Amino acid sequence: MPHDEERQRRSRATGRLTLADVAREAGVSPITASRALRGTRGVDPALVQRVQEAAARLHYVPDPAARALASARSAHVAVLIPLLSNALFVDLLDAVQRTLMPAGYVTLIGVTHYDAAEEEALLRNYLAHRPSGLLVTGLDRTPDAAALIAASGVPCVHLMETSASAGQYSVGLSQQAAGRAITEHLLAAGRRRIAFVGAQLDPRVLQRLEGYREALRAAGAHDPGLELLEPAPSSLALGARLLERLLARRPDVEAVFFCNDDLAQGGLLAALRLGVAVPGRLAVAGFNDLAGSDQMLPPLTTVRTPRAEIGRAAATMLLRLMRGEAVEPASLDLGYELVVRGST
Repeated sequence: MPHDEERQRRSRATGRLTLADVAREAGVSPITASRALRGTRGVDPALVQRVQEAAARLHYVPDPAARALASARSAHVAVLIPLLSNALFVDLLDAVQRTLMPAGYVTLIGVTHYDAAEEEALLRNYLAHRPSGLLVTGLDRTPDAAALIAASGVPCVHLMETSASAGQYSVGLSQQAAGRAITEHLLAAGRRRIAFVGAQLDPRVLQRLEGYREALRAAGAHDPGLELLEPAPSSLALGARLLERLLARRPDVEAVFFCNDDLAQGGLLAALRLGVAVPGRLAVAGFNDLAGSDQMLPPLTTVRTPRAEIGRAAATMLLRLMRGEAVEPASLDLGYELVVRGST
């Protein structure tokens, strides 16, 4: 067919199939083909299917640079998380990508390592590529980083925390309320001398600490000497060392609330090695319900956080913002679940 020959000549000349090739294959205008492939509202579903089938037959891959030039936005969504070694963020990222990809968006993942300056540098880099949207972890960042986001005009949703600020979109949970709930559970189990063991000390850990303090103050049982805070990254090995340090410092401790499950898992292994009976002598609780917590000896009591649900909901909220749709409520609290197991 004539148009096939023309397409072949064009492909040989440029080395790349173009949107015009797809439009000819589908028998539509380039503008209609572009709108159909972008998922723009108002395009006849039959036309969308025809264009998508034509693109599939030609093995067409859109040119992101051309799309960005045409629309002043790329098909990228930048996602900034603190760590890739934490299963919590892996679950969240998986849900984000599974939600954005069918809508035609590609995720650019940036790892901040809990470093405010590194986050600011990533924002400058990614915003220069004109992403269509941003997903950032938490609400706490430098004034310059916050100003970069605001000045960019790029829709942004904050993850893992909720915000009461007007115009700030967020999906998460109340870390403070969750910290208070698990501490109240330990109090209800008859424990009074309850320690808090924290590592990394990022804003969400400190919010859990505040919830712990809130519960103990209300019960008249708060003892600052039972707070053990370590800025080093959280790990099983660190959890074991911190439990040993806590027991040496305060042998009268009756329960421990570890700020993360990996710390708590290490603490349980250390208790087993030291012959400390759990929960008889010492109750142990964690946070996040990470993989393996239900397989510990005894199984670990923890707070289950809905990280996959947060990822899906935040990506869905961002899609609506990128389409110019109204989003209500702007802050979505997906809550948490107290999971009581044998360690308490």
